[in-house]
Amino acid sequence: MSTDIFEAGLGKSAANYTALTPLSFIERAASVYPRRLAVIHGEIRRTWQDTYARARRLASALAARGIGAGDTVAVMLPNTPAMVEAHFGIPMLGAVLNTLNTRLDAATLAFMLNHGEAKALLVDREFSEVMRAVLPAVERPIFVVDVDDPLYTGPGERIGEIEYEALLASGDPNYAWQPPQDEWDAISLNYTSGTTGNPKGVVYHHRGAYTAAISNILEWDMPKHAVYLWTLPMFHCNGWTFPWAIAARAGVNVCLRKVDAKAIFDLIRSERVTHYCGAPIVHNLLVNAPDELKAGIEHRVHAMVAGAAPPAALIESLERLGFELTHVYGLTEVYGPASVCPQQQEWSSLDIGERARLNARQGVRYHLQDGCAVLDPDTMTPVPADGETIGEIMFRGNITMKGYLKNATATEEAFRGGWFHTGDLGVAYPDGYVRIKDRSKDIIISGGENISSIEIEDVLYRHPAVMAAAVVAKPDPRWGETPCAFVELKNGATATAADLIAHCKLHLAGFKVPRAIEFLELPKTSTGKIQKFELRKLAKSVAAIDV
Repeated sequence: MSTDIFEAGLGKSAANYTALTPLSFIERAASVYPRRLAVIHGEIRRTWQDTYARARRLASALAARGIGAGDTVAVMLPNTPAMVEAHFGIPMLGAVLNTLNTRLDAATLAFMLNHGEAKALLVDREFSEVMRAVLPAVERPIFVVDVDDPLYTGPGERIGEIEYEALLASGDPNYAWQPPQDEWDAISLNYTSGTTGNPKGVVYHHRGAYTAAISNILEWDMPKHAVYLWTLPMFHCNGWTFPWAIAARAGVNVCLRKVDAKAIFDLIRSERVTHYCGAPIVHNLLVNAPDELKAGIEHRVHAMVAGAAPPAALIESLERLGFELTHVYGLTEVYGPASVCPQQQEWSSLDIGERARLNARQGVRYHLQDGCAVLDPDTMTPVPADGETIGEIMFRGNITMKGYLKNATATEEAFRGGWFHTGDLGVAYPDGYVRIKDRSKDIIISGGENISSIEIEDVLYRHPAVMAAAVVAKPDPRWGETPCAFVELKNGATATAADLIAHCKLHLAGFKVPRAIEFLELPKTSTGKIQKFELRKLAKSVAAIDV
């Protein structure tokens, strides 16, 4: 039978097809649950109806100032209501949201604004000083908006043309925004550290943001009206797409400007927080907090951790608190987490050590991701599922970036063979779960942030006394990993660890500065290549420096 009968007269139309976009989530939340709480920030309590109107005002006001489809709007914001609104109001224009890492230095931020061709910038007053240093280096006119959060009482001057609330007041709460014509349209731009000094611009599409958000809900069995605490920075992979996921569940965004154990426990109790995410450092902060801060939490809290595998002690401590931990894995290129380690019923009878070993794996693909596999990068065939044979962890499917902005070569290489190459080396187990064994990209993951070892090495090489330098990850009980530098000095030259630390601080964001420096003749191959695998062994015994 010809398949043509299933095509004739059965085309797409407005009645049977619309582009997937997470913007539909806020429209539905405001329509179905207009009076349900959407945002908590200090004394601020806003409903979904309020939040939707404010997002539309933002879109309207930016449109009136010439921002439109395909334009980049950057934001330098902590986890505040304005950041939640930006995830909806900016894409409503067809514009692209670029969330800037608030921990970065001026030079890196300037590169991002220029590379992404930002036409507008929203900046919280806390970061006005660094952004004041950035703006002279921006190569095109940029419309700057100050966000003067009432909960911020520290230093910082307004540097923009208008304050955020005044901007919103000029907008239309009934602005008739349009969903994207094509779900492949860009929704956001996120920069990630790679193996070169300049970060790469990862472009997300509406379909990916939609499917990633839905997958987060499914992996966590996130209920309607969940109360989500923003311990994870929204600038990091768009908060792993949770701004959109919370809207889909008509949940509550409990905003948090800064990670602080007392503030977190107070909010968990007072707002009955049900869910939060974070790097291992956040969870370690909570389990190691004084007992008096932890008292009085009588409801179940669901925690999600990504990055370094959770050790047995962390899992056990969270269980004593009544927190249930879910381990996920991913990268910026796959919208944050795109695989999860679902716990099997039979694991509950195992001792804590064995459960921790099983939970430490990176797991299986997300519901709406097409594949997560360990492949031989040369043959692109699966490695044996024996828990021993090393291959490269790869993803493919909807929860994968469009590609790298203005970098077709890197995009083509990343997607070679029809899979996204993570650069992470791992193994597959008989039960289908995967686990990382090493990172082929030499990326250091510190406190959930990616740090390029080559970027640090480039800075060290600028010091006049340095002959050669190599940076590797050093295990750290608080941050997961921190940069450890091994330095070979020029003949006759002198420099101390303090000298090099001071030099690095001049050129790097604080979290990228090495916390350990060791002087030695670097081990090299016969061709002169530095043997980093030898240095990784040494890093485990090198003392950290208080920087």
